Amino acid sequence: MESSQPEAAENGQVQDIDLANVDPAEIGKVVAATPDEQLAEGMRGPMRAKIIGEVFGRMQEFFKPENAAGQEAVVHWKITDGPDGAVDHWEIVVRGGQLTVTDSPTETPRVTLTMDGVSFLKLVTGAEQGPTMFMSGKLQLEGDMMFAANIQTMFRLPGA
Repeated sequence: MESSQPEAAENGQVQDIDLANVDPAEIGKVVAATPDEQLAEGMRGPMRAKIIGEVFGRMQEFFKPENAAGQEAVVHWKITDGPDGAVDHWEIVVRGGQLTVTDSPTETPRVTLTMDGVSFLKLVTGAEQGPTMFMSGKLQLEGDMMFAANIQTMFRLPGA
């Protein structure tokens, strides 16, 4: 039987965790309760790619097509502050009431969202709201600002 508990390496660092078995609402609670410094450390570590990949991999599950009716948009996500200054670049496409997600952007975006790893976690879990993050400088937007303000309405957030 596969465990969803993380395995600790000899140095006490988390080696692996099966994120597919973790309840998104629980993750939201953890993100909301964890100090930013600890979240930042985790988002600079070896689990970063797995965490970001799991979030984007589950976007379809949380997509609300009824709120995207009539919308056609390409949204680029740039998540900064990775190991050695890496930036993770993802693309979601809303077209015909459908959502597609890729980590290999190819289309011209209607809007690009840029934020660090901590802000990304807080935004996608509902621990912080996009407009507040934008006003505080934690979220940078390039492109259609009016559309950007409505992106969150196309998704059910797991809640913090």
